[in-house]
Amino acid sequence: MSRDDQRTQWFRDSRFGMFIHWGLYAIPARGEWVKNQEQLTDEQYQPYFDAFNPSRYDPREWARLAKHAGMKYAVLTAKHHDGFCLFDSALTDYKATNTPCGRDLVREYLDAFRAEGIRVGLYYSLLDWRHPDYPHYGDSRHPARNDPSQSNEHRDWNRYLAYMHGQIRELLTNYGKLDLMWFDFSYDDLEGEAWGASHIMEMIHQYQPDMLIDNRLEGSGSSRGSIVTANPKPYAGDFTSPEQMVPPDGCLNDLGEPIPWESCMTLNDHWGYFAGDTHYKSARLVVRSLVECVSKNGNLIVNVGPDANGEIPAQARQILTEVGDWMRGNGESIYGCGKAEYPKPEWGRYTQRGNTLYAHVMEEAVSAICLQNMGKRAQTLCRLADHSEVKLTRFWTLTGYDQHAFFFPYPGQASSYPLPDETDTVISVKLAKED
Repeated sequence: MSRDDQRTQWFRDSRFGMFIHWGLYAIPARGEWVKNQEQLTDEQYQPYFDAFNPSRYDPREWARLAKHAGMKYAVLTAKHHDGFCLFDSALTDYKATNTPCGRDLVREYLDAFRAEGIRVGLYYSLLDWRHPDYPHYGDSRHPARNDPSQSNEHRDWNRYLAYMHGQIRELLTNYGKLDLMWFDFSYDDLEGEAWGASHIMEMIHQYQPDMLIDNRLEGSGSSRGSIVTANPKPYAGDFTSPEQMVPPDGCLNDLGEPIPWESCMTLNDHWGYFAGDTHYKSARLVVRSLVECVSKNGNLIVNVGPDANGEIPAQARQILTEVGDWMRGNGESIYGCGKAEYPKPEWGRYTQRGNTLYAHVMEEAVSAICLQNMGKRAQTLCRLADHSEVKLTRFWTLTGYDQHAFFFPYPGQASSYPLPDETDTVISVKLAKED
């Protein structure tokens, strides 16, 4: 196993994580891009800084929820695009410790999640809409992009890079071991060395050599050394990060080799808290999306957006609680699993670890479920949630299908309806080695 494989092993085994987008934007409650979308000035945004006081913030509750949900790692926005820091940076006054909150929220998060045995990561935005040296007028992402009075004439990009690199160094050195850093994001001409990516990697190798990073220091559309190329650049990242979607065939590099990947998804339609967004994904959809990712050798990280009080919305808590109830009985089919040696079946999906195949039955059928082309390889079977035995059978009226085996997903039934678990009934299949 290569060093890169060793470093990413925990990530590929974990499969399920929690993303947390939280900051000043929880107060207007219109999403984390509100400053950009409404083209708010610093003065118009300032009241949110003056009012920020999440009195119900208890990261121990967040961590307990993540643990119950079966999430093995978490990532918190230490700084988002608006430049506001949840950590006590010595390089800016624009931080949580200078608000009525008066607390280092990142340190409390890290302590709480580590205490629950959950690996910890931090999100850091490469953008900064408040820093005076970040491009304003004409920048495609800046809130002041259409304001000619915000000329870039006296802005010093190198001064901004020194600030950004200094904050990254603070995160790398002041908060203990970090398992993951989630950089966001490259766009237009700002990618790779425009961010001083090589210097960032030097700091990471010096202070946190085992830490993983995502692929967004390099532009996602770049073909000049991104993670999907045969010869990725040193800052191309340890995993790729498709957003709000699951790739049809997982993620492969140009040589056709699988690479670590993580689908990042929101529970509703926004990353930051949006009071009017009640379009939540069901626990069933989250579970099935997780299974889909694992069946394609990928991870799923699901985002929650705490409100201005510091609480994860009740509907999000309920969904993750239900996901955790399913994971309690079926997590074995997720952790350490990946793509199966058999193709996707018509009634659901397969995941596999070693010689154990997990049949994720998601569609009921008028008869028994078919394990196709397994011949005599399918040995002992059980329903994973309660380890009750599942008996193999064959249909005497079916001829010419010697390589087919059949099983009933629920003992005592002659059919596969109703399914014991309509979200996903998981059958564990011990496979014999092929002759």
